[in-house]
Amino acid sequence: MISIRELCLEHTVLNSQDAELIEDLAIHLQLIADVSQADVFIDCPMLDKGSALVVAQAQPTTASSLYRTSVIGQYAYAHNEPAVMFSLLSGQSVIGSRGISQEQIAMQQNVSPIVGRNGNVIGVLIMEQDISEKVEQERNVERLLETTEQLSETLLTVAMSEGRVQSLMHEGIILFDEQERMTYMNPRARALLREIGHVAIAEGDEITQLFFNRIQWRNVFGPTGMMCQELQIGKIVFELKAVSIYRGNQTVGGLMLIRDISDLREKDKQLMLKSAVIKEIHHRVKNNLQTVSSLLRLQMRRTKHEEVERVYRDSINRINSIAVIHEMLAYEGMDTIHFNDVVDRISKNILSSSVKPDQAIRVKLAGDELMLPSDMATTLALVVNELIQNCVLHAFRERSTGDIQLMFNNRDLIMEIQVMDNGSGIIAHGNGEERTHLGLKIVETLVEENLGGNISVISDGRGTNVRIAFPAAYIPTEGG
Repeated sequence: MISIRELCLEHTVLNSQDAELIEDLAIHLQLIADVSQADVFIDCPMLDKGSALVVAQAQPTTASSLYRTSVIGQYAYAHNEPAVMFSLLSGQSVIGSRGISQEQIAMQQNVSPIVGRNGNVIGVLIMEQDISEKVEQERNVERLLETTEQLSETLLTVAMSEGRVQSLMHEGIILFDEQERMTYMNPRARALLREIGHVAIAEGDEITQLFFNRIQWRNVFGPTGMMCQELQIGKIVFELKAVSIYRGNQTVGGLMLIRDISDLREKDKQLMLKSAVIKEIHHRVKNNLQTVSSLLRLQMRRTKHEEVERVYRDSINRINSIAVIHEMLAYEGMDTIHFNDVVDRISKNILSSSVKPDQAIRVKLAGDELMLPSDMATTLALVVNELIQNCVLHAFRERSTGDIQLMFNNRDLIMEIQVMDNGSGIIAHGNGEERTHLGLKIVETLVEENLGGNISVISDGRGTNVRIAFPAAYIPTEGG
């Protein structure tokens, strides 16, 4: 087998010293190939400056090789490996160049010149990697882009032909060229433009004449190449969308869609108006309830009978509980209530109006967040009001301190509220005095008839636990 030195001396322009230097470098070629995971070669210049000779080769053991057989002794030509010829002639490195291997495989080359002792380029060190899959992917992308461009042109051609399809479209279509002149309008576009006074507009006119200079055309003709804008002219509201059309890096025109959204905007206004009216109604109901509450409070202050005063106070708390719901509906404008906030406000109202000056009673909320429809929240507000009032007036009647805890559980289909106190307790079953109290009767009626739920009471000397459970989506039947 012929040696590297012999190849260099017989077939290249290298002298003996240069050939020895190439031979010494070739000893390390296998290490370079394994580390770089690439095929590595040394090519040396020939008398014909359009070609070079492969004098050394190493295939990687750490990756797949581009070559099935040795290419030592074969020629590298400029048309297949331009980077090799460039580096030999200029003495400069080339990184990431593409070429075709001796076995006709697309590959990427990194080429570095090898300089001899006299300063001349005596060869190049080449590292090659297979990029055939990458090249095929790029070709697929090019084919897709070409197909897309052809499809776009076909669609534009169809759009520019007068036919029945265009007359059925709800959007107006306008095409314009790179000189900003309209080249096509479908029947819907003509009809929409006539509605705002553009009667004589026609193909060939500048698109910037449309809409009475109220459009920011620079967005379409500028770097972004697109525009989306709502425009009201009289009672008509248009949604305008425009994009530039490119071929390569060149703008060749654009497309505008015009849609009449007057009905949608009118419906939006009606919804906003209705929402404002509903919020105002809730606000007035809340004010009226507070007025009634104030009148009852005046009456309560005039009575000298403790039982009558208690009835007034209970009624005032019930009215205030409903007023809280209407106040939140008036403020938030939604038909869903954050019930935990309602309970927090109800409990504070009851404590401020019913707790004796020498008592220290605390209310604590725990558990899940409950978001309830307004009608369900109103019912539960009355229920919670009665239960907290009972705790304050009866469970802690003879005590100076007390704790009330409300626990909320949301189990998707079933919601549960527990009101617990550490008071003196009541008789849970039988004909006890507290069981016949109006407050508990109100709670039972509201829970069973309005919510379709049930109530249970557990009580002893350590306190009382009232548990209310009801379906999350209960809808009362007629008469029930």
